[in-house]
Amino acid sequence: MKQTRIHLNDVIYNAGAQAFEALVTVDDGAKTRRYACAIKAPISLSFEDATAGLKTQAVRQHRKGTGLYSQMRRNAPSLRAGRARFDPRVWLAQLGFMPNSDAA
Repeated sequence: MKQTRIHLNDVIYNAGAQAFEALVTVDDGAKTRRYACAIKAPISLSFEDATAGLKTQAVRQHRKGTGLYSQMRRNAPSLRAGRARFDPRVWLAQLGFMPNSDAA
């Protein structure tokens, strides 16, 4: 069974919508996605219950593949294609601006 990591960012209470909101990151090893989650609840709801509801909502969206999410891809640095490094001294010598150059 694979391990799913869940991370909540900036859990807030939106008084206008009367809901707890957070950006929840779900990482299951193969893909990492962020979901904007909100659960309607009174402000008197405990923080632990609110975060548990936000996590449940994010995991449900992640498993079903529904909802709006942002995806972060793993960055594998690529090598630059075969262009030699620029050397300004060689370039100036080719133009004839360096002393002891054979250019006219």
